[in-house]
Amino acid sequence: MKNTNKRSVFDSETLLLQHEIEMMEGIIESKDQYRRVVKAAIAKWVKDFQSGHIEIKTVDDLKKLIELDIELQKDDI
Repeated sequence: MKNTNKRSVFDSETLLLQHEIEMMEGIIESKDQYRRVVKAAIAKWVKDFQSGHIEIKTVDDLKKLIELDIELQKDDI
C-alpha cells in the first residue's frame, strides 16, 4: 500500500503558499493605489499652495500626507 500522506502535505503547503502569494499581491496592489492617491494629493496641495489657494493653517495636512507616503514606501524596501 502506497503512502499518500507526503503528497497530501505537499499539496496543502502548495495551496497555502499560493494563497499567501495572492494575499501579498493584493496588499502590494492596494499600497500602490494608496501611494498614487497620496502623491496626487501632495501634488495638488503644492500646486494650490503655490497659487495661494491654501492657507498656512493646513500645513499639518501636507505633513500627514508626506508621513503616509513615507510609511507606504518603507514596505517597498
